[in-house]
Amino acid sequence: MAVQSTPRKPQDSLRSAVLRLLRTFNRQSKRARLIATVALTLAVISSGWGGHRLLKRRSEDKAQGRRLLRRNSGLRGKDGSRTIFVPYRNSTAKVVIYPTKPTSFDAHRRLFLNPPRAAGLSDGQPALQVPPPNTKPGLNIAFLHQFLSLLSIMIPHWNSKESGLLLSQGVFLLLRTYLSLVVTRLDGEIVRDLVAGNGRGFLWGLVKWCGIGGFASYTNAAIKFLQSKVSIAFRTRLTRYIHDLYLNDNLNYYKVLNLDGGIGQGIDQYICNDLTLFTNSAASLYSSIGKPLVDLCVFNYQLFRSLGPLGCTGLLANYIITATALRRLSPPFGKLKAVENRREGDFRLLHSKLITNAEEVAFYGGADIEKVFLDASFKDLTTWMEGIYRLKIRYNMLEDFVVKYSWSAFGYLITSLPVFLPEWSGLANTPEPAFPSSSSPSQNPQHTRMQSFITNKRLMLSLADAGSRMMYSLKDLSELAGHTSRVYSLISTLHRVHANAYTPPRHTSPEQFSLSDVHGTVQKGYDGIRLENSPLIAPASLHQLPGSPLTEPLTFTLPAGAHTLISGSNGSGKSSIARVVAGLWPTYRGLVSRPRQIGADGIMFLPQRPYLSIGTLRDQVIYPHSEIDMRESSRNDRDLMRVLEAVRLGYLPDREGGWDARREWKDVLSGGEKQRMAFARLVYHEPRFAVIDEGTSAVSSDVEGLLYETCKRRGVTVVVMSTRVGLKRYCDWNLTLGLEGDEVREDGGDGDGDDSEEEEEEEEEEPLLPGWSFDRIGTVEERVGVEREVQALREKLGRVEEWRRRKEEIERELARVWVSGEEEELPPPAYLEEKEEEKEEKEVE
Repeated sequence: MAVQSTPRKPQDSLRSAVLRLLRTFNRQSKRARLIATVALTLAVISSGWGGHRLLKRRSEDKAQGRRLLRRNSGLRGKDGSRTIFVPYRNSTAKVVIYPTKPTSFDAHRRLFLNPPRAAGLSDGQPALQVPPPNTKPGLNIAFLHQFLSLLSIMIPHWNSKESGLLLSQGVFLLLRTYLSLVVTRLDGEIVRDLVAGNGRGFLWGLVKWCGIGGFASYTNAAIKFLQSKVSIAFRTRLTRYIHDLYLNDNLNYYKVLNLDGGIGQGIDQYICNDLTLFTNSAASLYSSIGKPLVDLCVFNYQLFRSLGPLGCTGLLANYIITATALRRLSPPFGKLKAVENRREGDFRLLHSKLITNAEEVAFYGGADIEKVFLDASFKDLTTWMEGIYRLKIRYNMLEDFVVKYSWSAFGYLITSLPVFLPEWSGLANTPEPAFPSSSSPSQNPQHTRMQSFITNKRLMLSLADAGSRMMYSLKDLSELAGHTSRVYSLISTLHRVHANAYTPPRHTSPEQFSLSDVHGTVQKGYDGIRLENSPLIAPASLHQLPGSPLTEPLTFTLPAGAHTLISGSNGSGKSSIARVVAGLWPTYRGLVSRPRQIGADGIMFLPQRPYLSIGTLRDQVIYPHSEIDMRESSRNDRDLMRVLEAVRLGYLPDREGGWDARREWKDVLSGGEKQRMAFARLVYHEPRFAVIDEGTSAVSSDVEGLLYETCKRRGVTVVVMSTRVGLKRYCDWNLTLGLEGDEVREDGGDGDGDDSEEEEEEEEEEPLLPGWSFDRIGTVEERVGVEREVQALREKLGRVEEWRRRKEEIERELARVWVSGEEEELPPPAYLEEKEEEKEEKEVE
């Protein structure tokens, strides 16, 4: 007989714990209790103070984030990092961007410029272009090297954010494989209980099915979510890496388009489109190959236990044969995708050019011809895509038949082995259930055989699904090879431009004035502008012939206060001097000296076309500074207002709605306002030297004088490039380019007249380059030169009547018509006689 127990009143566990703690505290000594009380008090006070400071700091960060977000600004750290605030729900989120270290560029340079010989991208020596233009994207060693090189950028170290995301995704992928195996066994149990008429076991199986289904749904959603996070993380890494390599003080953003030319003009297609496609494909590669590979191993093991060695061997042979056949019959999707992306970029580039130059095209009425260009480019793109789709149709028909139907028929054949060949049924005829059944299942052999068949069928279906995804992944890998080749070409080109790695092939000498024949010196930190024996040579890209000098080598020095006008005809090289001094063009020979920094106490350049960036009106005045730089230099909006008033633009803040107004400024401002805005930047930054290339062509003469005088009063040494002689009144020196013959001064580039006879013979053989002269404005020599030019023009005007009579004689001689075999000429037509009569009447009048 069971002993009856007396129920006890349950105690509150929290209360009992507190009571035990108090009893323990009271048993301690007085000193220990005092120390514990003080420690507890300090802990409470410090935690409260820390929590208060944390909440205060968070509120300050939120307020600062809202303020900086409204002003499109951020914070700059001492390590070069930048903290920006982005909208997030109803508040802001802080994002810290760390720049790529120069040591990282140095470590990656060998992967992109000096790949190993086994990769097939070079012959073991530095190549002029990596990868070579004849490299075809595909599943080969070159693709493996390219992908691993990009992977070293996307996953910089093992404890990075990307590694954690991939590890989490791997855990969920393994969990989904385990759930697939559980569902497979549970399916067999449900069918067994249904055939056996076991209602209780059948209902319990459905309950377990729904529970596992909910968990499996969460797992699938988590895998897709983590794949998207991995794709964004990969794209963020590569985009910041490319931006740091593309936009820096080395002017790579200019040189990669105008000097290198290795990737053409569609670099935006590479960064915006190709990079996105590559990161999406790379992120899906982990799940599209890793998960099926794990499924193949697990399901093959389970089938080996159920079907024995014969069935497992047949499955492996089927995989090897079909994979080899599909691999050999697969079209080169990597190469096709790379060409498609290139043509997409060409089509996009035409639209970008039309958007940029819409006003000019409208003035010319060039809509029809632009439409012809766009239609032709789109026709090339669609023709290529249709060809790819035709190849995909044939390949998809073969792939679907092999993967879906032939594999299904072969699966039925394999699952019939335990029925027709029970001696080959493997180690265990009946798989162990995933969950123990509450009721004893029927031991009928038919029911057991039915459970085994359903379980094996589900395993075969899952195995076929894994195999089909592996087959489909071959096509995805081919497309990934095309995207990888495009992104690798972009980064290798940027590394080549950044390192100036234009070495000629081994046992060859560089062509004169090519990118591998740059021997000049650039000195930054000089208080002035100096050129010594430096030629002006328009650079050529990798696939073009080297350029030729535009003029004789230049030698002049412009110290502070030497306001200079650089004049000459169109094409004489005025803008080329600005490009050489700014570092846009290489210094092939000689020495070029200039101030170190751009902006305050340095040098600034105003190009022919004023550039207006996106952002507020304030951003237009302080460009290239940001609002952070403006605040750090102790400037405010009142200072900016004085700057605009100095260039006669003080009405802009009121007209446009304040300093925080955002417009499409290149369309809002007129041509004169754009040029005055460029001078406003000069007044704001106050550099020591300003190189102005046709900076006042759209400004009236009175405002033009005001702008130059304002710059000179603020200590800016102006170097003006223009064809207008009237600008001499604002300058002290004149550098004239494009002189020929007697026009070249003794201090120009035509020598000193004491050369030997051999040198004269060489000069006769080689064409003479245009010369130059560098004179002080207002001297006797200049006035004599001007008088000489005026006298030459008067002489030419005096011969106008002689040239006119000679022209009439030539026209009369050309109007005469002689017939072969006739001694007399044909009479002139009637309309010519009428013209002669009208001409005589006018002369008489």
